[in-house]
Amino acid sequence: MPATSSPPHRPHSGSRRDEAARLAVLHAADDLLVQHGFGALTVEAIARRAGVAKQTIYRWWPSKVEILLDTLIEDSDKRLRVPTENPTAESIRAYLRDLARFLTDDPAGKVLLALIAEAQHDPETAKSFHKRYLGPRRDSERDLLTRVIDAGGISPRLDPDAALDALVGPIVYCALTGSSIPSGLVDTLVDDLLRPRAD
Repeated sequence: MPATSSPPHRPHSGSRRDEAARLAVLHAADDLLVQHGFGALTVEAIARRAGVAKQTIYRWWPSKVEILLDTLIEDSDKRLRVPTENPTAESIRAYLRDLARFLTDDPAGKVLLALIAEAQHDPETAKSFHKRYLGPRRDSERDLLTRVIDAGGISPRLDPDAALDALVGPIVYCALTGSSIPSGLVDTLVDDLLRPRAD
């Protein structure tokens, strides 16, 4: 999400979320994380950037982690969808390429990496991150892999969960360490680990 100037304060009444204010908060959190990092991100700064009262934010979200999770979930649903229709080995390959781009080029990818890092030393972040994002996405990824296996499109060397770890792990590791993701990495992982059927 591109950085924006601070919008005017939006009045809000009651506990029902105003959609414009909600989106302003999500955009503000995303922008501030990219600009200043997780450690410097505060609810006060988000409120200032979004033009809403801090109390309004706390009425809707218990912490900055939950704001970032909402941002990540919405952005992932738009720009990192797990293929569901007629999945093939090429669908898996395309999804992994999208993941690499998401982690390196998309501001929402920075949110994902920040939450992965924070989850390593904060149990509450880890619990919420797994429940709200990693768990559901892992289920979707496993379903994709299993459907392609059942259709005879691939013959993985590992069971589905281990195969997913082996496919996604190197991509995430490169992004976490700030290394460039080699252009041939996805093809090598897919071809070696999944052994796609030759058409």
